[in-house]
Amino acid sequence: MPSSADHSTHSESNPNIVRGWSVYLRPAVWRMLLLGFSAGLPYMLVFSTLTAWLRTEEVSRTAIGFFAWVGVTYSIKVLWAPVVDRVALPVLTHYLGQRRSWMLLAQVVIGLGLAAMAWTDPTQQLTQLALLAVLVAFASATQDITIDAFRIESDELRYQAAMAGTYVLGYRLALLATGAGALFLADILGWAGSYLIMASLVSVGLIAVAISKEPTFTDRLDIEQDPLVIAYRSRTPLKGFGADMGAWLTGAVVAPFLDFWRRLGWMVVPVLALVGLYKVSDISMAAMANPLYIDLGYTLSEIGAISGLFGVAMTILGGLLGGVMVARFGLMPMLVVGAIGVAVTNLMFAWLATQSPQLWALATTITADNVFVGFSATVFIAWLSGLVSQRYTATQYALLSSFMTLPGKFLGGPSGWIVDQAGYVFFFVYASALGIPAMVLAIYLMQRPTHLQRDS
Repeated sequence: MPSSADHSTHSESNPNIVRGWSVYLRPAVWRMLLLGFSAGLPYMLVFSTLTAWLRTEEVSRTAIGFFAWVGVTYSIKVLWAPVVDRVALPVLTHYLGQRRSWMLLAQVVIGLGLAAMAWTDPTQQLTQLALLAVLVAFASATQDITIDAFRIESDELRYQAAMAGTYVLGYRLALLATGAGALFLADILGWAGSYLIMASLVSVGLIAVAISKEPTFTDRLDIEQDPLVIAYRSRTPLKGFGADMGAWLTGAVVAPFLDFWRRLGWMVVPVLALVGLYKVSDISMAAMANPLYIDLGYTLSEIGAISGLFGVAMTILGGLLGGVMVARFGLMPMLVVGAIGVAVTNLMFAWLATQSPQLWALATTITADNVFVGFSATVFIAWLSGLVSQRYTATQYALLSSFMTLPGKFLGGPSGWIVDQAGYVFFFVYASALGIPAMVLAIYLMQRPTHLQRDS
């Protein structure tokens, strides 16, 4: 079977591609715009925007840096993905179905958590604020799991690209609202007012759940039909509940992981290494971006306008450019370009740290950074899609998307301490150097493209 990248390239080169825009009129496709917004809503509010709030309250940079560990929740979501995939919620699942019930639960927790954060004073209740941020991040990661599964199961394979496209657009709009929008509101209403308004935007996700249909068809393999489960049933001495629990764990947890190892063989080592290291340079420096802007003397409105509004536009532009370049030059070469671009543009922040607060310097830095953030995200997601078996799509994608942020989150934890000890210039040079292993691995795997071949 051809890789997803090959399929994408073929589709984009079709002379009738203009007629393909009608696919966005499908209800299952445009509903993903709302679900994408719902998925993107919490992220900035427990990460980048939160760091700006903490810095304006004069929380130490060392403490702010450790808030990056809140994002580890997104990196370990694979641990409870099988539960979200298979376990029914009392009452809710009966009325809404498996996917929509978990979405609703996650969204309610997100809304309540953000409202509670709004009423928390970071100067007096920093630990409480951190715990609430972890709660919101946990619910957000849970929502990600179920939205990914909902998207995959809601329509035919040929419409998945369009669904992913509207999902990403919704996600970016949420980042705009919770980045630039939240900063603007904080300038006018204060942080409590800003976070309360952000909490109210959870209603977008609730509307999406209400108007969506629960998927009635899925290509996922029934656990009891999995060869590993059949083998387990034939050999286990357990009976009753013990045997059933063992079968569930074998089919929902063990089988997807073994399938990944079986298909990739020894190549699983460099592949997983690149999955974990590709975004390290970008993620590890992100917690110190807003503190840098504030310490240089930029106002919240200036940061919101350039980093938020303009920055999101540049990210979208970079994402579109990534799709065009992959179609023209192929996936793996562009994966290498993305790795190099992200690492090199981090050096722009080291340069910015030496400048007086001038808007053109901020705009130049953010343009370079966000274009390559969008570019690299597009090619990286395309590459991840080529690694996943359609038999275990949800669990394997949760595995890869969890692992891709984990090293960067851990390395981002002491970022504030490094800045306090050595300054911003040293830190951003160090963050750029963290991208070197990803460059080397991407070049290595470019020479071995067969690792993208997957089962149907």
